[in-house]
Amino acid sequence: MNGNVIDGKAVAAKIREETAAKVAELKAKYGKVPGLAVVIVGERKDSQTYVRMKKKACEEVGIASFGADLPESATQAEVLAVVAAFNANPDVHGILVQLPLPKHIDEQAVLGAISVEKDVDGFHPLNIGRLAMKGREPLFTPCTPLGCMVLLERCGIPIKGRRAVVVGRSNIVGMPAALLLNKRDATVTVVHSATPKAEAEAICRQADIIIAAAGQAQLVRGSWVKPGAAIIDVGTNPIDDKTKASGYRLVGDAHFDECKAVAGAITPVPGGVGPMTIAILLRNTAESGERFLTGAVKVSGAEKKQERKGLAKLLPTREQLASPLPVLAAAVGVAAGAVLQRATAGRR
Repeated sequence: MNGNVIDGKAVAAKIREETAAKVAELKAKYGKVPGLAVVIVGERKDSQTYVRMKKKACEEVGIASFGADLPESATQAEVLAVVAAFNANPDVHGILVQLPLPKHIDEQAVLGAISVEKDVDGFHPLNIGRLAMKGREPLFTPCTPLGCMVLLERCGIPIKGRRAVVVGRSNIVGMPAALLLNKRDATVTVVHSATPKAEAEAICRQADIIIAAAGQAQLVRGSWVKPGAAIIDVGTNPIDDKTKASGYRLVGDAHFDECKAVAGAITPVPGGVGPMTIAILLRNTAESGERFLTGAVKVSGAEKKQERKGLAKLLPTREQLASPLPVLAAAVGVAAGAVLQRATAGRR
């Protein structure tokens, strides 16, 4: 930290360094490295930029990079076929589908088709379901929310027993962040677009930790912040700025200057959460590669066999079948991921 400003770049650099060391260790021991496949559909410039950044990041830590660049006109069947091919490729240990997808493609169907053992983005319903369950852990956790937790932990900011408020309820950040905070024994409240603004402000003022992920520029003001609170700002919003050559600058969902004057710790935008997202993606991929290379996950030539193995991990054991309650809990967990994704799709 620099004063009360959290240096996300420094933390992300450390994670990349750790990941590069893990990849080198796997290569020395098994003669192979983890592989990440990125699927992009369409020609959105922002998506193409993100994909290039991910490929470059893979190269820097020694992860093998695979890709499929499909046109905007690609059918859902074509996208699913590409995902199936990567599911069956033994050199690919992580699959990421760049969002958003074109409107004619069912995003949930595509994300659900990714093998749960290769879901390094953490959005498969089975991974989200396990994240929602007490006493269970997902194979992978969504990268940005996990990055938020890592920033808190590596900066020595306590979570257990603290009041935490998540501003926003998106599938990508808000909801998983709330689940992660709950798993770390915080008392969690979610405020969102249907929460009256005055009420949202009052709730935030009670928080020891605020995760700002509403997608609204400078929503969280200094008056919303309890003195000494930690603010993790996930927002990246362009606002007009004639002093910049581009004509704009990026700001977060929290008003940085106002909140910095009150908070005990705060992430800047840019340079806070952003670098963590790719760093966690690389770490997830390295961990997945390690599972495959050590035999913790058995490689199957067929996607359906892989999916059955992934599902089997979430179903009750023979011993659990003796009691109806664990069976019910397992069934609820499997369903929870899909319900959370569909119920909150597109909402903040």
